[in-house]
This record gives sequence, C-alpha cells and structure tokens, in this order.
Amino acid sequence: MRRFAACAAAVLTGSLVLAGCGSDAPDDTAADLSVNAAYMPQPVSGSMAAGFLTITNDGGTKDRLTSVTSDVAGSVTVHKTVGGTMEEADSLDVPAHGRLVLASGGNHLMFEKLKRKPKQGEKVTVELHFAESGTVEVEMPVESATYIPKTGH
Repeated sequence: MRRFAACAAAVLTGSLVLAGCGSDAPDDTAADLSVNAAYMPQPVSGSMAAGFLTITNDGGTKDRLTSVTSDVAGSVTVHKTVGGTMEEADSLDVPAHGRLVLASGGNHLMFEKLKRKPKQGEKVTVELHFAESGTVEVEMPVESATYIPKTGH
C-alpha cells in the first residue's frame, strides 16, 4: 500500500510539474493594440487642429488611452462627445477585442497651441500613451480640410 501511495504521489508531482511548463500559445490576456486610419485635416486656424484615428485591441484585456503628445502642439487633449456636446476626457477605454474610434463628430484629438500650422501632404508625429501598453508612436498624415475617409471610421 505504501508503494502505491508513493507511486501515486510521484505521478501527481510529475503532472503538476508538466502543467507548470510554459507553452508557445499566444497570451490572449494582454492588450494587443494597433492604430490605423489616422489623419489630421489641414488646420484652418493657426492655433488649433483636430486628429482622428482608430485603435484596435486584439487582446483579451482592455486598455485606456490616457494622454497624447506631439511636437507640433503645446498640448494635445482627448475629447469625447456626449449628447452633441464636446468635453475633455481624462482617458478613453479601448475594450478587449474591440476598437476605440476617434472620428469627426465624435471622440477626437484636439491639438492646441500649434507651434506651426501643418500643411496637407505632411505627416505629424503623435505619441499615444496607454495605461497598460505604454507609448505607441503614430505618423498622422495631414489631409485637406474637407477630407472624408472612405473607410476606417
């Protein structure tokens, strides 16, 4: 009987050790962010501009866009539109297996205190700061002031 108990204990221990070994399967629990459809309409004002983009999260954990920086502006703020009214937001959620869409008439970026007026054809560098995923750098093309994207928003 003792021998059976010893064998059972050895098998159980071996099973637990093997179960603890890592696998090559992807970790679906972390946020997995990508950015597309980014653009800035050429500003009509010398002091302010808007920015739009889509953040996709293919991971199993939500993240939050907490701030945005760019060398073209003194500050970049994140705005949400609630009931037709624009208000500054401290952060915006990027849901797990979902998207955060920043589009004209909805949530968007506001570039304030422009250091220079970006022109159509240029690209503006933007750093998106996330609570969990750190910083993601995006090259945002400057489009015409009346540009309407065909897809992505």
